[in-house]
Amino acid sequence: MTITDIPALGDFVHPAVFYASDEEYLELLVPFVTEGLERGHPVAASVPGKRLRLLRDALGDAADGVLLLDMEVEGRNPGRIIPAVLRRFADRHPGTHVRIIGEPIWVGRTDVEYPACAQHEALINLAFAGRDVTIACPYDTASLEEHVVADALATHPLVWETTRRYDSDHYAPDAVVNRYNQSLDTAPDAAVLQVAGTVGIREARRLATRQARHWHLPSERVADLELITTELVANGLRHTGGGCLLSFWQDGTHLVCTVQDSGHLTDPLAGRRPATPEQESGRGLLVVNQLADLVRTHTTPHGTTTHAFLRITR
Repeated sequence: MTITDIPALGDFVHPAVFYASDEEYLELLVPFVTEGLERGHPVAASVPGKRLRLLRDALGDAADGVLLLDMEVEGRNPGRIIPAVLRRFADRHPGTHVRIIGEPIWVGRTDVEYPACAQHEALINLAFAGRDVTIACPYDTASLEEHVVADALATHPLVWETTRRYDSDHYAPDAVVNRYNQSLDTAPDAAVLQVAGTVGIREARRLATRQARHWHLPSERVADLELITTELVANGLRHTGGGCLLSFWQDGTHLVCTVQDSGHLTDPLAGRRPATPEQESGRGLLVVNQLADLVRTHTTPHGTTTHAFLRITR
């Protein structure tokens, strides 16, 4: 399969694009963009800032026809990439093939962020099955760790390199989702509240406000933390019929809001589908993904724990 062999409408294409230099990056991606524009395909690219500038300069005037987004901003939380970047663009262009470059994993992603990144890449396949979209995901094989490249082979059915295009023999996206369904240890000095009922939601919101001020969150982020807390607690109460455990703690440069309940989250795309105009409920996790800098979820038949991270500004 060559880069120009875009299949018929209804076929979703999701290659990992392996590059080891700026030259290889451009050799692989500039034709993907320009050929798409020539065919009348809508094209978007959401990549880290340095790569965004490189791509924009190489495209020249053609860049005016491409939606260019900084993935370090738009996709800081991997959980919002599908609804707020990929689906937002693809859904604007029904009836035609859409091309998107999405680079959610770069050198500098932390060990805490990476599991959410790997799960995101795996879940793209489920979110876009049957859609008229090609989402090409670049990977810097010269700089990223070996396990990241190995995971790319498991989350992408195709691989594009400068010298060849081939099917991945290691494609197993469900295994990646399950492997990175990992727990996080809450700090022993966390502020904790057992929440039950409507009164508990109000208490949870008040605790969120106190914690935001204690950790000196900017005023606009105080409101974000209050809403994140409210949505996570309400979601836990609504879907389990029992109480939930709320805690706030510090993880390096982030304040973490953690909610633990007895439910089992069985929908891997929960919080990753854009809301529809007629939708009256089910927006809670979507809101949390939109507001948080990172969301990590660990779910088992015995309970679910959701961690929402907000950066602390000093």
